[in-house]
Amino acid sequence: MSQQALSSLIWSVADLLRGDFKQSEYGRVILPFTVLRRLDCVLAPTKAEVLAEHAAKRAAGIAFEPFVKRKSGLDFYNVSSLDMGKLMGDQDNIRANLDSYIQGFAPDVRSIFEHFDFAATVERLHKAKLLYLVTEKFAGFRLHPDEVDNMQMGLVFEELIRKFAELSNETAGEHFTPREVIRLMVNLLFIEDNDGLTKPGIVRTMYDPTAGTGGMLSVAGEYLAELNPKARLTLFGQELNPESHAICKADMLIRGQDISNIILGNTLSEDGLFARLFDYMLSNPPFGVEWKKIEKAIREEYEKQGYNGRFGPGLPRVSDGSLLFLLHLLSKMRPAAQGGSRIGIVLNGSPLFTGGAGSGESEIRRHLLENDLVEAIVALPTDMFYNTGISTYVWCITNRKPDDRKGFVQLIDASSFWQKMRKSLGSKRKEMSDEHIALVTRLFGDFIEASLVTLTDAAGKEVSRQVLMDGESLPDVPAGGKLKKAPVSRIFANAEFGYRTITVERPLRDAAGKVVLGEKGKLKGKPQPDSSLRDTENVPLSEDVEAYFRREVLPHAPDAWIDHEKTKVGYEIPFNRHFYVFEPPRELAEIDADLKKVTDRIKAMIEGLTA
Repeated sequence: MSQQALSSLIWSVADLLRGDFKQSEYGRVILPFTVLRRLDCVLAPTKAEVLAEHAAKRAAGIAFEPFVKRKSGLDFYNVSSLDMGKLMGDQDNIRANLDSYIQGFAPDVRSIFEHFDFAATVERLHKAKLLYLVTEKFAGFRLHPDEVDNMQMGLVFEELIRKFAELSNETAGEHFTPREVIRLMVNLLFIEDNDGLTKPGIVRTMYDPTAGTGGMLSVAGEYLAELNPKARLTLFGQELNPESHAICKADMLIRGQDISNIILGNTLSEDGLFARLFDYMLSNPPFGVEWKKIEKAIREEYEKQGYNGRFGPGLPRVSDGSLLFLLHLLSKMRPAAQGGSRIGIVLNGSPLFTGGAGSGESEIRRHLLENDLVEAIVALPTDMFYNTGISTYVWCITNRKPDDRKGFVQLIDASSFWQKMRKSLGSKRKEMSDEHIALVTRLFGDFIEASLVTLTDAAGKEVSRQVLMDGESLPDVPAGGKLKKAPVSRIFANAEFGYRTITVERPLRDAAGKVVLGEKGKLKGKPQPDSSLRDTENVPLSEDVEAYFRREVLPHAPDAWIDHEKTKVGYEIPFNRHFYVFEPPRELAEIDADLKKVTDRIKAMIEGLTA
């Protein structure tokens, strides 16, 4: 049975729930029961041996856990004499027996059901007289590993999560990052790892500090398995929301991962994987969300530990904590001498330019660019995510750039690479096709500048569009048509994003217009600055400050001077500016002709009505 067919079969349990549960609540029943049935099938072959070992060790007064794990051949176990088949034999006591069965699992597994709040779900099913029917339904699903391996079961569970997310549109963005976005990010991360993609027995680690339901981690594992079945990706994550954490742990358990690597808690204030370093990191942190509740802990680490902690480069404004997650990820990078790390993180437009020179945001950008950590930034189409329609960007961060990329940042404008969805899901109206993902991956992999060329016919209708790599010839323009060329991939030196903010002073003058001189301190005998005339100028790092001052300021203010003590270095990445293409307005005669056609048509319509 295909994974789509199996997931649809499992989701058909929703037919029993209709009327007693809202659509958005179906997942709270189906997901934990799916996990329970899968574990039931996985543990079945060694059930008798595990029970015997458990009884023997209990009788001897010995801690049984390591022994029953060895008997099960897994990192988890169940020491209850019950299973889902036996639950069906006692309909009157199914609620109590189901609880007893759950309590027989290893503590890590029990915690999954606790965070699902499974006990409350069972109670609700019992009161609705649905508990036996639902349990019976799941007991009939054939989910044994001999029939459904870990990879396929993981895909089935991911499909169930997606269905749940779609039915919970109000919170879908909190639970589910679009699969095509994850696939693109994974492509960009793995494209330069030749060993991981080809060599047998390679082990890589992947971390997501905002794991949600585990979508990014699971897609990364699937992708590496496709490219190199003999490689192993060990997955780590942390999640704040208990229900999402439960789903993530369940997904990892189904995929054969160590669920002790999935931590519950606030990543920023309670790093559950302290001092761990990773090969790869992915994240789609919440953006536009304030961090006031944890401000005390963050500022304390920043002030006491500086660069020995996670937030040494600076702190962003309290209203948006997304850059804090980026700093957190930087602290998890392996040193370049140990192989380095690569990071893919989704951010909104604010981290590109918010904050002037000396601000926390600017200092974070400065740290990234002056340490040559930014490999590429990709602009995604709007309306790609379930809970927001704003512009989003994928940042690729690494401390192991290839030689040809060192000192440079690639900007890719993929905002036009989308197709309309057949059915909108929340704010998500667009999706990237496999072809779009392949194109962006190629632009990144080739590290080349490119342009998008659009051809229109004489009537202004689009005929074709294609991406031309740097050096390729332009296509022929249709008769009477037009050609529009816009950049989609550009490469810049790191320093091109930097600038110096200089403070320009002008002298204070008395009522007679005479310059007022200072009488003490550093200003003694020198012109006193007039704060009302004070101004600032941003000078690119590539320009000489004095030459800029002579050219841009002195012709307009001959008495001005620079207060060099107030000069600050800042960085911003004006993404849209680098991809803007000026379109000259139409000729006035052309506009007048169009207006005449419209007015003539309106006039004819009015005359027709009055005739």
